[in-house]
Amino acid sequence: MESVPITIENRDILLTNPNKVLWPEVGVTKLDYIRYLTSVSPYLLRYTHDRLLMMWRFPDGVSSERIVEKAVPAHAPDWIPTAFYKDKHFILLNDLPTLVWVANYAAIELHVPFTLFHQPTCPTDVAFDLDPSVPDRFELVLEVALQLHDVLDTLGLPNYAKTSGATGMQVFVPVQPRYTFEQTRKITRFIAQYLQQRMPEKVTLERSVKKRGSKLYVDYLQLWKMRTLSAAYSVRATPCASVSTPVTWAEVVHGFKPSDFTVFNVMNRIKQLGDLFAAIASPKDRESLDSILDFMNRNINI
Repeated sequence: MESVPITIENRDILLTNPNKVLWPEVGVTKLDYIRYLTSVSPYLLRYTHDRLLMMWRFPDGVSSERIVEKAVPAHAPDWIPTAFYKDKHFILLNDLPTLVWVANYAAIELHVPFTLFHQPTCPTDVAFDLDPSVPDRFELVLEVALQLHDVLDTLGLPNYAKTSGATGMQVFVPVQPRYTFEQTRKITRFIAQYLQQRMPEKVTLERSVKKRGSKLYVDYLQLWKMRTLSAAYSVRATPCASVSTPVTWAEVVHGFKPSDFTVFNVMNRIKQLGDLFAAIASPKDRESLDSILDFMNRNINI
């Protein structure tokens, strides 16, 4: 079966090579991938809507070469929503037909920035990326995530965790989108430095992988203009087709592995637990950073 014409919400898409295996170790085909995305789309699209999409494409499967694409492909249909930023047009992953189209284009990983396209200077979240230097030491990721959770709770900042889908975790705080990246950087740097001081044998702020040793890297620098993280519920190019999955703090305490959450079980998990990242997508009840910034400006030279 080389190609199949399909219609999604009145949009015509020619599905090419639907039986091509993209994740060979677990036998997930392109059609399986599209079925997963279709089922999870009401949730995934909350986090990609009106954000400039960066695609990690694997046309020959996850064991093949990665192609990173930002600009809208020349052959994209004219109904694909787009936005212009600096020197190129980006796809806006706003609806199911666009999601199916990019999946058919072998965009396996879906990465988005911290801002909405129409407000590119003010992030919608404060975020920390916890990146282990030793991939199989995920227990250290869980330990540092809990310490970060405690710090953010102490500061009165509601926070939500998700797996990166690969080897790490990410912790988000939904904030009012009126702060600059420079302002949020003050907060992320301060908290990261505090964690390093609190856990000097386990945490590093060294960006160079070669210089980290076995410590966990608390990446506070990723929260910046046009830097991206994998979208919640995006699949990753891992052998097991793992998914970037929101988790509860009770689960972090109990422990898990990123490979526990895959295209095979994430939708059932959402049906049971709901969307644990819903507060990140909500335009309401977002946090003010005024008091923290005021305190830091008066008391901390950073």
